[in-house]
Amino acid sequence: MEQAVSTSVTRRSVVAALALAAAPVAVSMGADNAYAQAKQSTPEKSLYERLGGVFAIAAVVDHFSDAVVKNPIVGQKSKNPQLREWHTKNLGRLPGLKFMRTLWVCNVSGGPYQFTATKPGTTPLGLEEAHRDLRISPAEFDEVAAELGRTLDFFKVPKKEKGEVLAAFAAHKDEVTAGYGSGR
Repeated sequence: MEQAVSTSVTRRSVVAALALAAAPVAVSMGADNAYAQAKQSTPEKSLYERLGGVFAIAAVVDHFSDAVVKNPIVGQKSKNPQLREWHTKNLGRLPGLKFMRTLWVCNVSGGPYQFTATKPGTTPLGLEEAHRDLRISPAEFDEVAAELGRTLDFFKVPKKEKGEVLAAFAAHKDEVTAGYGSGR
């Protein structure tokens, strides 16, 4: 009987030792699985959050808006008489435009602010009516997009976010250029 107890204890010791040896591996695997699940279930931050929120967006819009006014192709010296006039005779409206642009970017990037067009159009954002009288050509739109890209670079916006901002901007090219060719 002494041997049976000894064998039994030995088996118990071996099982216990194996269990203790395996425990850290099981805990580690459990932690890895929990981390992987948490990583998968944690949604990616919105573009709005990744851009830094309303204050960072407002700073970019402010810089961008001033750069557009000075841009030789689409600003005060533009060959487009409507753009040239807006950028010389309507600068009193620029602070309001900056505010509206900030709301627009916050809205389209997933932020908590709602943009509502001042001149409602056929699209949800009404951009075609706000820009129709400016008769913006596709090439002029592209220059404004290039100015936006330069502004994003100035603020060192990461490549991924820069691409998302420019894609959101480009998605509205047809609306913004809807007035082009109508009596220039």
